[in-house]
Amino acid sequence: MKINRLTEIIVILLNKKLVTAKALADRFEVSTRTIYRDIETLSMSGVPVYMTKGKGGGISLIEEYSIDKTILSKEDKESLIIALQTLQATKYPEINSVVDKIGSIFGESNFANWIEIDFTEWGSNFNEDDKFTKIKNAILRRNTINFDYVNSFSSQTNRTVEPMKLMYKSKTWYLYGFCKLKDDFRIFRISRMKNLVVKEDIFSRKIIEEAYLDDSKIIKEDTVTLRLRFKEKMLYRVFDDFNNDLITKNEDNTYDVIAEFPIGEWIYGYILSFGDSVEVLEPKFIRDNVINRLKEMFKMYSL
Repeated sequence: MKINRLTEIIVILLNKKLVTAKALADRFEVSTRTIYRDIETLSMSGVPVYMTKGKGGGISLIEEYSIDKTILSKEDKESLIIALQTLQATKYPEINSVVDKIGSIFGESNFANWIEIDFTEWGSNFNEDDKFTKIKNAILRRNTINFDYVNSFSSQTNRTVEPMKLMYKSKTWYLYGFCKLKDDFRIFRISRMKNLVVKEDIFSRKIIEEAYLDDSKIIKEDTVTLRLRFKEKMLYRVFDDFNNDLITKNEDNTYDVIAEFPIGEWIYGYILSFGDSVEVLEPKFIRDNVINRLKEMFKMYSL
């Protein structure tokens, strides 16, 4: 429908400073003449859209223009609610006030009451001493940061980092940045960062962005591929934790899972959380480590 195309054109122009008529025509699979008529319609409707000719020209909006709330459909509002509630569930600071403000803009004080997302049972107080907000501001202002860090092998070091990007993965927040100690890019779990200080020195954003685009420079966590066999009574957790394509049902009603995990001490806690309902089939070194831990636990409890 034409009204949907006009709405999407406005959204595209809000997200981009300049768009050519041909690019819009290709996107909507219409002629450039149709796009010109659409632009004329928008202009006559009071939308401050204008066109410039020649090399480097195109269609754009005046910088001060902002979208009116009425342009959002009921489905758009619902999608926005889900996005905000998901961000709220990650414990992103100051998001509660944003949810309230959006509700007042829509004229609905309880607009988000129909959905609730909660990750609290998996989380921790990652934002102690307001470090998340400090990191966010350091990224935006290009300040280096210094902090004490404990890695997955319980090794404690002091790091000076040029922060680039906050990432939310596996139910927790991480920082991606250039580590001066390792002279390379690293990913840091925010809950393991202590005594964080934002420094006054400025780093070059261009260098960071160019390196980030090169996947070979991104240091990923070491991983191991596990083959696990679960008893049927743990099927609910198997379905909670793994995709269907990773699960194979056996004739004796057990279930095999082959999946990749980041290496770390936590992996043994995860395996042992299934009690006697899981067996590590491969690799042997993980299986042996589980056996040794069980022996040590038996010694401790048999005293």
